[in-house]
Amino acid sequence: MLSSLTRSFANDAQWATMRTTAAFSARALLSVGIALFLAFTFQLQSPMSSVTTVMIVANPTVGALVSKSVWRVIGTIIGATISVGLMAVFVQSPVLYFMGLSVVVGLACMAATFLRLFRAYAAVLTGYTIVIISAPAFGDPDGIFLSAMSRLSAVVVGIVTTAAVFMVTSPRRSDTLLTQIHALFRDTVSYILAFHQGYAEVPPENPDAGPTSTFRSLPTSFHDSRAAMLARIGRLSDAVEYAAADNYDISVRQREIRAGLARLSGIVASYHPHTVTAPDTAQDRAVHGEIVAMLRHLMTLTEGRALESAWAEGCARIRQTREAMLVQARQSHSPQSLLFLDDIQDLLGQIETTLLDLSRRGSAGRRLRLQPYLEWPTALRNGARGSMTAMLTALIWYVLHWTAGPTMMLYVVAAASLLSTLPSASRAAGLMASGTALGVPAGLLCHIYLLPQVDGYPLLWLSLCIMLLPGVWLQFHPKFGVGAFGYGVFATVMLQVNNPIHYYNDISLFNGWMGLLMGCIMLVLSFRVILPPNHRLDAARLVTSLTRSLRRLALSGRRQGTEWLVWENLQLQKVLRLAMRLSFFATPATIHQYIDAALATLSLGRLVERIRGIAAGPDLETTQRMAIYDALDTFTELAHNPLLTAAALRRAADVLCPPDAIARRPAAQVEAMACLEQAGRIIRDIPGFLDQRGPLQWAEDYPAAHRPPLAAVRPEAG
Repeated sequence: MLSSLTRSFANDAQWATMRTTAAFSARALLSVGIALFLAFTFQLQSPMSSVTTVMIVANPTVGALVSKSVWRVIGTIIGATISVGLMAVFVQSPVLYFMGLSVVVGLACMAATFLRLFRAYAAVLTGYTIVIISAPAFGDPDGIFLSAMSRLSAVVVGIVTTAAVFMVTSPRRSDTLLTQIHALFRDTVSYILAFHQGYAEVPPENPDAGPTSTFRSLPTSFHDSRAAMLARIGRLSDAVEYAAADNYDISVRQREIRAGLARLSGIVASYHPHTVTAPDTAQDRAVHGEIVAMLRHLMTLTEGRALESAWAEGCARIRQTREAMLVQARQSHSPQSLLFLDDIQDLLGQIETTLLDLSRRGSAGRRLRLQPYLEWPTALRNGARGSMTAMLTALIWYVLHWTAGPTMMLYVVAAASLLSTLPSASRAAGLMASGTALGVPAGLLCHIYLLPQVDGYPLLWLSLCIMLLPGVWLQFHPKFGVGAFGYGVFATVMLQVNNPIHYYNDISLFNGWMGLLMGCIMLVLSFRVILPPNHRLDAARLVTSLTRSLRRLALSGRRQGTEWLVWENLQLQKVLRLAMRLSFFATPATIHQYIDAALATLSLGRLVERIRGIAAGPDLETTQRMAIYDALDTFTELAHNPLLTAAALRRAADVLCPPDAIARRPAAQVEAMACLEQAGRIIRDIPGFLDQRGPLQWAEDYPAAHRPPLAAVRPEAG
C-alpha cells in the first residue's frame, strides 16, 4: 500500500489525477456542508434532500454542472406538477394511482434513454420526484402541495449551493479546451501519418478472399488505437457542449467545433481493412511520400501555433497535395491506383474542411445540426423495466402495509431512472445495487460511532464527509464509478438526519435499510433476470439499421449535401454502440471483423453520396447517367442479395469507363467509375454483414450463426 502511494506521488500523471480528484472531493463536500446548513436554517422538512441533490449535481466541469443543475430543476418542477395532478385525479383509487405512476416512470425511463448528456436528468428527476413527493402525502393527500414545495425548495438549495461553490472555486478558461482540441487534431494527423508510413507492412490482400478483395489483416494495436481515438473524440465533443453552457468563447463556436470533431471521427473511421491501398510500385510509393510530406508539414506547422493562426497555410498545403493527386489520377492507367488516388483526394478534402471548422468561426459547420441516434428497442426495454419495478414495489407497499415500502419504491424508481441514462443499463444495475448495499454497513457504522458524538453542526458535517468521501472520491473511476455514484447518492438515505434531529430509532433505521436492500434485489431482478438484455439481438438490429440507412441513402433520389456529415455521424454512433453490444458475447477477432465491416459501410455511404453528386452534374452522357441510377436502384436488394448490388455497380463502372479507356475519358466519368468500382468492392468484401440472413441475424443455437462473419450467404449473381 505504501509503495503504491509512493508511486502515485512519483508519477506526474497519477499525481495530477489525484490532485484533480481531491479538489473535486473538497468542493463537493464543501457544497454538502453549506447546503445542509441552509436547509436547516430555512427549516425545510427534508434537509437531506439538499445533500442528495449535491451528490447528483456535482461535476468537475462547471459547464456540465450548470447544465445538469438546470435540467434537474426542470425535471423536479415537471415531477412535482405531475405528482400533484396524479394525486388529485386518483386520490380515492390507490391502485389506479400506482398504475398511473408506473406509466409516468416508464415514460421517464424511455426519455432518459433518448436524451443526451444531462438533459436526461430532467426525465430522471421527473420519475422519482413523483415518488418522493407522493410518499409522505399518501396518508394525507391534502398535504401533497406542501410536500411538493418542500421537495422543490430542497432541490433548489442544493443546486444553487453547488453551482455557487464550483463556479467560485473552479477556473473556467476556454484556452484549456482549445488546447485539447489542438492536441486532438495533431494526434489525428499523426494517426493518419503512421498508417501511410507503414503502408508497405500491411498485407495488400487476403489471399483467401479472392483476387478482387480489398480486405486486409491489421494488427490488434491498430484496432485498439482507432477505438481509443474515437472514444477520445466523443468525450471531447461532450466537453465542448458542457463548456458552451458556461463559456461565451466556446458557445459562439460550439457548432463549428462539434462539426469539426465529427469530421475527425469520420476521418479516423475511414481507415479500416477495406481502405484501398496502392500497389507497391515506384509511382505509388511516391504518392505515399507526398502524403507523408504533407502530413509532416501539418505537424510542423501546428507545433507551438494555434489552429486559428495556422489554418490558412495548412489549407493551402492540403489543396496543393490534393491537386497533385487529381493530376496523377488523370494520368493513371491502373484501376487500383485510380481507386487509391480517388480515395486520398477525398480524404484530403475532409482534412481541409475539418481544419476550417476547428480554427475559425463562420465555417460551413455552423449550418449543421448533429442528431443523436435514438435506439428504440433499448428505450422501450428500459421503459418497461421502470414501469414494472414501480408497479411491483407499489403493490408490495400497498398489500403488505410495510412502513419501509416508500423507501424501497423511492430507491428502485430513482435507480431505474438513473440506469436508463447509461449505455448498458443491465451491466450497470449490479454495480449500482452493490454500491447502494455498501451504504448500509456504512450507515450502521456512522450511526454507532459518529452521530452519537455530534453536539453541533460542525461535527455533523464532518460525520457526513467521512461517510460520503468514498463515493465522492471514486465517482469518476472507470471501474467503480457507477457503484460509487450509487453509494454517494443513496448513502444520504441511510441516515436519519431530519429537522429537528431526534433520538435515533434503531428499529426504524433497520426497517429502512431492509427496504433499500430489497430495492437493490428488485433492481437486479428487473434489469438482469426478468427483462434481461439480448445483446446479440441488439447488435443484429444495429447492423440492420446500418444496412437500411445505406439503402435509403442510395434510393432517396436526392443528395444529402451539407447534411452529409449528419448522416455519417449518426451511423458512427450506431457503430460505437455495435462495438459495445458485441463486447458482451463475441471474441475480439470477431468484434474487429464486424466493426471493420460497419466502418466500411460509412465509406460505402460516402461513395454513394459522391456518385449521386456526379450523376446530377452535366459531365455525363444520358446513357451513363441512366446506368448509374439503374445501379443505385439495385440497393433495394442490398439486404436480400448484396452481391447482386455489387455486380450492378461493377457493370455500371464498365459502362462509364472501361479500364483500358481511363486516359481518354473526362475526369468526371473517371471519378464516377472509381466510386462505382470501389463501392462494388466493399459490398463484395462484406456480404454476410449486409445480408439480412447473415450469421449475426441468427440466434446463438442455430448452425447458421456460426458461419464466417462476413462470408456471402448466397452465390454471386451475374
